[in-house]
Amino acid sequence: MDDTLIRMMQLGQKGYSCSQIILLLGLEMRGETNSGLVRAMAGLAYGCGSGHGTCGALTGGCCLLALYAGKGGDDERPSERLELMLQELSDWFADRIGSASGEMSCDSIVGEAGPAASRQRCGAIVGDTYTKVMEILATNEIDPMG
Repeated sequence: MDDTLIRMMQLGQKGYSCSQIILLLGLEMRGETNSGLVRAMAGLAYGCGSGHGTCGALTGGCCLLALYAGKGGDDERPSERLELMLQELSDWFADRIGSASGEMSCDSIVGEAGPAASRQRCGAIVGDTYTKVMEILATNEIDPMG
């Protein structure tokens, strides 16, 4: 078991959701904290709370990519690669994790049992998504250490 997986399990046991875990791992890698941002990420969990929205692991992964490559202030410009990175993650997610029908909602991926019953399946999805985000950053020569 690697350090990232152990940390993911620790965060899950503390009650953080899929989208929060992905962002927390990225923030920790950068040596940063941002409780307001982490709190806001809870709104993406379990398909934006209903199970019918897009999986929080995917939306959390997209947010983590944007943390590294998006515009964050008036004097900043987003990376010209951001849209391509987001598309790569979304395509990978649809092919690798999306349901057989191509759906990417929580309900279609883990069933209607709800977030608590799907914890094991979700853990694997979060881990795979975080790994893919790190691969995309590396491919685009973006240092995840910030």
